[in-house]
Amino acid sequence: MQRRLPCRFVFCAATLLAYIVPAPAQSQQQSQPSSATMVNALNGVFGAHSTFRANHAHGTLLTATFTPAPGAAIISRAPHFAVAATPVLVRFSTFGGIPDIPDAAPGAAPYGLSLKFMLAGDRETDLVMHSFNGFPSATAADFVDFLTAMGNSPAGAARPTPLERYADLHPPAKAYLAALKPAPSSFITQPYFGVNTFKFTNAAGEISHGRYRMVPLGTAQYISAATQASAAADYLRKQMDAQLAMGPVQMRLQLQLAGPDDVLEDPSVAWPEARELVDLGVLTIRGAADDAGMRERTVVFMPDELPDGIEAADPMIAARTRAYAESLERRLK
Repeated sequence: MQRRLPCRFVFCAATLLAYIVPAPAQSQQQSQPSSATMVNALNGVFGAHSTFRANHAHGTLLTATFTPAPGAAIISRAPHFAVAATPVLVRFSTFGGIPDIPDAAPGAAPYGLSLKFMLAGDRETDLVMHSFNGFPSATAADFVDFLTAMGNSPAGAARPTPLERYADLHPPAKAYLAALKPAPSSFITQPYFGVNTFKFTNAAGEISHGRYRMVPLGTAQYISAATQASAAADYLRKQMDAQLAMGPVQMRLQLQLAGPDDVLEDPSVAWPEARELVDLGVLTIRGAADDAGMRERTVVFMPDELPDGIEAADPMIAARTRAYAESLERRLK
């Protein structure tokens, strides 16, 4: 994959144009929807809010440090697995494209977590995860169809709604819609899952495939239904501020390794929990990012911004990256 210079939190036209062109049709698989089609489908559900992300619009930016575990270098020769520590920009967010959605609203889940690792030589690499172990669609084209059905099913729509009809024909979407998605007591008290698969190569040339997850250091903690109904609109940000006022907080980055029969290119299929988990390191969150308000608009997390030693193993990764770039272009106009 051709390397690109990172945007470093500001708009880079040459870099962005490389993302927003439609992807070519791929043999033996469904052609990828254009970046505009994907963002338009999100806007059809949540509305278009010109200076905000098309999805996960409501978020908070924080600074952190990643310290790799000994097992990380065994998995990959990626630079942030080999050095003592790497600065990271962290973004926690709520689901959807509504900028002022309350943190505990039913539509606020699954919650998002994005990471930008600042590598040596002015390079960076990004991770994007959410708090549900799975995805409603197997491909980017299927996800556009899912969003279109959702956008055509407003409150009060005649039953069965387009979304209900779509879900009846697509078991992953039906399972996603029916799954319990509780509100956490804090952004850091729930796990986050990277549903797309990556290929990892270590210094010896050994290859493995896996999916990322970020987990709390203790047990997962969620608020009760009664607390959720009365929670402040921004309770998660306030809780994070209160925790950081007492000192840094931590989470653990892990990799779930694929088994020989696990599907690599279908994020709608969660792998069995019996699969091996490798500790990759600890994320230490230290405080709010400088100029967070401005950077909230200009920062973009690119899932296929990858260093040597890590490659995309799921075509949806490229499609998601183009959609994020399209969203960036629109909010910078």
